[in-house]
Amino acid sequence: MFLWLSNNFRGEFSLLNVFRYVTFRSIGAAATALLIAIVLFPRFIRLLQDKQLGQVVREDGPEAHFSKRGTPTMGGVLVLLALGLSTLLWSDLSSPFVWLTMAITAVYGAVGFIDDWLKIRDRNSKGVTERQKMLTQFGSAILVFSAFYLGWLGNEHADTRLYLPFASTAHFAVDIGPWAYIAFASFVVVATSTTVNFTDGLDGLVTVPLIISAGTFAALCYLTGAKFGTFEVAKYLLIPTVPGVQELAVFCAALMGASLAFLWYNTFPAMVFMGDVGALALGGALGMVSVFSKNELLGVIVNGLFVAEGASVVLQRYWYRRFKKRIFKMAPIHHHFEKAGWPEPRVTVRFWIVSIMLSLLALASLKLR
Repeated sequence: MFLWLSNNFRGEFSLLNVFRYVTFRSIGAAATALLIAIVLFPRFIRLLQDKQLGQVVREDGPEAHFSKRGTPTMGGVLVLLALGLSTLLWSDLSSPFVWLTMAITAVYGAVGFIDDWLKIRDRNSKGVTERQKMLTQFGSAILVFSAFYLGWLGNEHADTRLYLPFASTAHFAVDIGPWAYIAFASFVVVATSTTVNFTDGLDGLVTVPLIISAGTFAALCYLTGAKFGTFEVAKYLLIPTVPGVQELAVFCAALMGASLAFLWYNTFPAMVFMGDVGALALGGALGMVSVFSKNELLGVIVNGLFVAEGASVVLQRYWYRRFKKRIFKMAPIHHHFEKAGWPEPRVTVRFWIVSIMLSLLALASLKLR
């Protein structure tokens, strides 16, 4: 919206010229989302309490979590509202990257909302079945990527190559073709969404890594798409060039702002939980950004904490079915450390530190090529 005003009226109002810059609009998006969420959350929490929309705790979970029963959940609804409004205000609304990313965020948020609602209604931790989730998540991702990479939106030259982190684009770029790329990209989005949801198990645990990953991807998107006259930053850094993808830096900044406001109320001891409505949606959003910015493989490092959480669940299930034994005391892995005697705040802060270190490693790849 603000960019449209700038494009149409900056001749009459020179001050509007500042809205042309992605960096300025990213700051504005983060501040707007932060302000919307942090102001509305107290009322929203009271509404959740009045409607008795409290957390349902799994019976086989850590004993310390039983005290969390009844804590308002589905706080992700307000996070997504702040994210959506801020993105609409500050981003380029002609960008397909923005609209397709928001579409997946909305669909995954709807799946998470239904899942949360069923858990609360039935007073158990079952909700939507894994098969139903996967069908909806994969189906929507395949549809969106088909529209983009098969040229349905007019972009017939969309990049379907894979790039290796820490290697220049000249040394490693394998074009796997549109169909294989659509399948791979869909897997990346669904996997990111699912692993973020696995991570959302302790007060504040998932929120800071979301902020860190979003900030890292904001920088990567800006560098991948930024162009100053004839100078293309991506070519100088030997990273993939994706014209227009810098608009997703605005989206990532809005995600950071909304998540930071949520952290204010979600830090230990939490006043509100995100719920699947937030975790699935924001995880899907990060997956979309990693694909569109051509950082699908680098995203394994950026989102390394989420990858570890998801891997612990997969390994635990496989090992138990195969050998009837457990690798971890409990999965996801943050529960393993709880069972080992770590206090919840210690697990949370140490996982935050790991997330920061992984993002720094990913950013170091910009110069180590």
